[in-house]
Formats: sequence, structure tokens, C-alpha cells
Amino acid sequence: MLLQMKGITKAYGSVIANKQVDFSLRKGEVHALVGENGAGKTTLMRILYGMESPTDGTIELDGQARHFASPADAIASGIGMVHQHFMLYPSFSVAENIVIGREPQHLGFINRRRAQAEVANLSRRYGMPVEPDAIIGDCSLGIQQRVEILKVLHQGAEIIILDEPTGVLTPLEVKELLESVKRLARSGKSFIIITHKLQEVMDVADRITVLRDGAVTGAVDASATSVDELSRLMVGRELVQLKRSEQAPGAPVLELSGITLGGKRTKPLLADISMQVRSGEIVGIAGISGNGQSELLQVISGLMKPDAGQIRLGGESVVGASVARIREQGLAHIPEDRYQWGAAKDATVAENGLMGHTGRYRKYGLVRNRQVRETVQRWVERFSIKTGSLDTKAQYLSGGNLQKLIVARELHHNSSFLIAAEPTRGVDVGAMEVIHGELLRRRDEGGAVLLVSSELTEIMKLSDRILVMFEGRIVGEVSAEEATEEKISLWMAGGKRDA
Repeated sequence: MLLQMKGITKAYGSVIANKQVDFSLRKGEVHALVGENGAGKTTLMRILYGMESPTDGTIELDGQARHFASPADAIASGIGMVHQHFMLYPSFSVAENIVIGREPQHLGFINRRRAQAEVANLSRRYGMPVEPDAIIGDCSLGIQQRVEILKVLHQGAEIIILDEPTGVLTPLEVKELLESVKRLARSGKSFIIITHKLQEVMDVADRITVLRDGAVTGAVDASATSVDELSRLMVGRELVQLKRSEQAPGAPVLELSGITLGGKRTKPLLADISMQVRSGEIVGIAGISGNGQSELLQVISGLMKPDAGQIRLGGESVVGASVARIREQGLAHIPEDRYQWGAAKDATVAENGLMGHTGRYRKYGLVRNRQVRETVQRWVERFSIKTGSLDTKAQYLSGGNLQKLIVARELHHNSSFLIAAEPTRGVDVGAMEVIHGELLRRRDEGGAVLLVSSELTEIMKLSDRILVMFEGRIVGEVSAEEATEEKISLWMAGGKRDA
């Protein structure tokens, strides 16, 4: 056995993150580590990577007892980690990011030509094509993911930990990544993949370990299990199969006409966007990231002003209105980036629950803190948000638990129109079930929902109508009954509408 972690326990005061966890890895194996948000997956890998020290337990590498006091120790021992949020320098080239810390030298200076040659050879050797002189900030997220893996390979990693590696990738990029992982495993590299996406686990993993509440609930061969069984091991119960009810939508709540954004000398970010979202329906927007979805949501929510066009919310024009004014008119917004737009990391759980809706909790100019705390506590219980207390700072929540807090906050206020952008990004199957159920409930109660997701299965499962964006335009529209993954994928790639 290449790696063995035995009886790993990690306690933070009275909170036990890992409880007597056993985990092993063979050479050339892909071993998936799955579990709900806060189940202890990332903590276990942070211990292996030297970012945390275990309270109890041992680690053996090639049969030798080891303790990693820092990531540098782990890297020196052949363990590399690709984090969920990429650790790259946007203004540096691909080659500079890959060789950083191990730059080839000549007469005391970095030899950039040699660095580019090393990266080109590494790229060919492992079948992961990149352009060494490309600037990272200009690269797609899929290429940036590839650069992160090449970086740990350049460091000499034999064990590679991937933390939620497909969370921001397109379907094609996911497929390419999984193929690369399989190819590298066949060459002798060993992988540990932390993920919530169980179908991807079944596609790539040899073995799977499931954690729940910090303890192992199952360790199985992928060939001997199923997505349903893994879900049961993760959440401890059968998941509910949700279905959209048949109902006729009502009057338009959101109306866009001729929305255009972008200068005359540049290609428009949005080009003549016209659409409606009616009460009692979910309209899904599918598209590869970077095709105008983010700009469209920012225009609707008041963060950007369009160059041309009209936006009506609840029958009133909101073009040029402030974010606060648009909120008052009936907008709730689950943003696509929970860290940049959805939360304040230095604020508490309770304070984050208040954000964007302070007016609802004020009386005589003062915030009714007791009401805020009672409300947020109900969200914590309903959405199984794992937090030490309501006074815990948001930065100490796992990404999935922070996402659940934001979703609960925006759903709670029963606004007439809801933007749900990547609502289940980084959450486990149990939380996904709850969030999907809440979105459908909002729709069934007459709310209008605009759903933007990089997960095509999510779009097709929840939407009554599906719009497809490509290069800032709506290039296709289809009803849920007529939608096929092939048709939508073709439109996402710029294919013809009548194909």
C-alpha cells in the first residue's frame, strides 16, 4: 500500500472534524473521498498535505511512519494538492506559474527559455497540452486547472490531491480532466479526489471512501456500488426524487428588451437580449462560462448599466436603478460567486443572514438582533448548515455550508423574482435535494425564477423553458419537454439552431 492513514482524529476544541478515520491509497489508483459539506473530507486532506496536525492517528508512506509539518514537507515527500480555488498568478505566464519556486537559473537569473522548454516537455509527457508563454489571466478555467496539475507534477508529485476539481469547468472540460486523470493513473500516478459529483466519481474512481459527520460510513470498490448507494452512505437516508408539477405560468415578472452591453469598437458582451420570466415558471440559462451570463445577471441586478435596452421588474422600469431599489422592487439574488458577491468573510453567520435585507429587521432605526438570530437559526436547522455558532465568522464555514446560508437567506424573503446563479455549486447531494426542492416550491407558489447553472443536468431537471447563450446572444430556446442534452450542448458550442 502506497499510503495509509490510520485512526486519524482531528478536534477543534469540542468540535470533532475527523473521528478515527482510516484511509488508504494504492499506486496508480484513483481514490475518491466523498461526503456531505462539513463531513471532514478537506480536513483529512489538509492533514495529509501538512496544513493541519492530527489530534491522534498515524500516517504511513511506503510503509514508513511520517508526519508532515507543512505543505513543503508533503511536497518534498511526493504529495501535491490542487486546491478548489486555484493558486495561480494571473499576470504570470503558464510556464512561470508551473516552475515557480523551482525556476531554472542561468548566471543568477531565471532562464525563461529553459522554463518554457521544461513546461513544453512536461506537457507532452503527460498529454496535457498548454501554451507555455500564454498569460494565465487569459486562459480558460479548464486550462488553469491543467496548469495546476502540471505544477504539482513539476514538483515531483506521485500522489495528487484534487479538491472539487470540476466545480467551475464546462462539461467538455470535465470530460478532458477525467480522461487526463485516468491517463496519469495508468502511468503510475496516484490520485485522491474530493468531490460532491457522484456520477463523476463513478466514471473515474477505482475505490470510494464515504465520510459522514467526520467518520467513515463506507469504503467500497466503484465497480461494486452505485450513485444511489453512495447517496445513502453520505446522508444516511433515501433521497427524494423531485419532479416539476404541470402548471401554466402567469404574467411576466421580468421583461428584457434589446439589452446590449459593450462599446462600439469591441465585441458586445451582451447583444440584443430580449426575454421574459413569468410568475410560476423557472427559466434556465445554459451556456459555457464566459458567454455573457455573468454580465446579464449584473445588468438585471443593477451592478452594471446596459448601453441600450429596457428592463422591467414587476411592471416598472429598473434600468439605471440602484441595487437597493431593485431589491425593493422584488429581486432576490443567489450570486454565482459566494465569496465575491454573496458574503462577507469577516462577518458572522448571523450578520451574513442579514445582508441585503436589513430593512426587514429594523424597528425605529435599530436592528432587531433577536429576530435576526432566531430566523438564521431556523435556516441553520432546515438546511443542515454546520457551524459552531451564529457568531462564527463566515470564513470558517466550508464552501458548501456558506452556499447553503446564502441560498437560505435569498429564498426566505419570498421576493417575486429570484435569480439563482449556480445555486448548488459545491454542495453535497443532501443539500442539493433541499435547494432544488425550495426552488420548485418557489415556482409552484407563483414566484418567477431565473436559473443560471453550468450543470446542464440541473438546468434540464428544474427548468420549464431553457435559453442558451453563446457569445453574448441568446442562440436557442426550447421547452423542457423538447429539450435534449445533445441539442443544448450543440447550441452552447455555437452550433446552428435548426440542428
